[in-house]
Amino acid sequence: MTLTLRPIPRRTVLLASAATLGAAACSRAAAPTAAGAGGDLPRSGGRLRAVFAGGGTNETLDPHLANLFVDAARAKTLYDKLADSGSDLAAVPRLAAGWEPNATLDVWTVRLRKAAFHDGRPVTAADVLYSYRRIADPKKAFRARASLEPIDLAASRAVDPATVEFRLKRPYAEFPNVLAAFGAYVIPEGTQEFTAPVGSGPFRFVSFKPGGSLLVRRNPDYWEGAPHLDELELLVANEESARIGALLGGQADYAHELHPATARAHEGRGRIEVVRLRNSAMQGFVMKTDRPPFDDPRVRKAFFLLADRKELVDGALSGAGEIGNDLFGKGAQYYAAELPQRTQDLDRARALLKEAGQEGLKVTLDTSPVAAGFVEAAGILKEQAAKAGVTVEVKVGNKDTYWKDVLDGGVLASYRSGAMPIEAHLSQRLLSDSTTNATHWRHPDFDELYRQAQSTRDEPARAALYGRMQRRLHEEGGFLIWGFADWIVATAPKVRGVSREAPANTLDWARFDRVWLA
Repeated sequence: MTLTLRPIPRRTVLLASAATLGAAACSRAAAPTAAGAGGDLPRSGGRLRAVFAGGGTNETLDPHLANLFVDAARAKTLYDKLADSGSDLAAVPRLAAGWEPNATLDVWTVRLRKAAFHDGRPVTAADVLYSYRRIADPKKAFRARASLEPIDLAASRAVDPATVEFRLKRPYAEFPNVLAAFGAYVIPEGTQEFTAPVGSGPFRFVSFKPGGSLLVRRNPDYWEGAPHLDELELLVANEESARIGALLGGQADYAHELHPATARAHEGRGRIEVVRLRNSAMQGFVMKTDRPPFDDPRVRKAFFLLADRKELVDGALSGAGEIGNDLFGKGAQYYAAELPQRTQDLDRARALLKEAGQEGLKVTLDTSPVAAGFVEAAGILKEQAAKAGVTVEVKVGNKDTYWKDVLDGGVLASYRSGAMPIEAHLSQRLLSDSTTNATHWRHPDFDELYRQAQSTRDEPARAALYGRMQRRLHEEGGFLIWGFADWIVATAPKVRGVSREAPANTLDWARFDRVWLA
């Protein structure tokens, strides 16, 4: 069934920044907690209708092409990965029952749990290798391809139907993060068509209208136990006003991606339940560390001290978030929470700029409406910098080319990131050869610390190396990370079991097999 979603009048709001599309054999995932009144026992039955922003009539159910939140939500209803990211971003086993590295951390043996596809075929090592080799095809543009790069898939093999031996190109202590990569779903060997997809997930395919709705039905044979719901319908409404309107009007039971002002307007009034997923999106600015004026670490530190983080969170995120400390991954495994919280210190900022010969500094800040809150945050930083005698010229760029433009261009730019393991952030953005190194942080000794960490089997010793890397970034890095945005969803009062702990795109986010209707 496709529902007609009618928007309610749009309010004037400050948009909440959202995570973009983006890890350990012991489970670290937080158990879902109920939305609505607590204490209800799960009950079976009913159809839940969840509404997301969509991708239009070109949408597909190929899980390897997942890119948007609605794609990810659809994929996890129908398919499984070998692992997924828990609420602290550490890898949690899924189709993998467990994994074990060799002594040199460049061969990992993954044991599969007993699970079956919707047509009754068992999930085997051959299915895993077929799926990964399909993702890694250089002729394709599958998002998880970069995440699978450390695997030598030609040399990897099926030891037996329930065991995969992954041979890696180099030691990789955090290899389970690869198994949890966004889009790394396991499909049956030989699958090429996805018009009536067969996966191993908690729901079975019924019907799909691209840009409209996906209807799925409970998989009674799911390896983790059958879902509570009889059916789930994932609907599309690109306007936030249409999503909240559908929820308020009884056309939907779950609405994804709400603005902070919308949440405040309805929270506590009994008509809907607001769920705030903390630490779902890092918010900040990037400084190019290889060119003036930010090639001088004193200037970078001065900018760290210019920022009033609370004012940025309150103004750019409408208060829907937490302040940052110039480090990625707040709340994640290995996060250096022991480092002192940096606060605004205009006198010290002025002194550092004077010491660097940059009194009266003028700098251009690139920003764009490509992400909610970007332009607002740029304006706030401009006002804060002026108090220390720094002139910031805000330049609003083309949202269609923004990310490409600021990767190598300019000197200072607005930036955000979805949740991911700290190790992945380091490897993708902060090594000399990282392809998305927006700060141009390139230091061979820093690269060597990362290699040491990946060659270190002992987790406490590895954590100590990550701590050293983060202390250096906190002192002289190029990321001015001022906040972590909440991701806001809302449900009808009768909906239970929605996690309040899981950042967007982690295991328990959009976990509809755990949800029930009271």
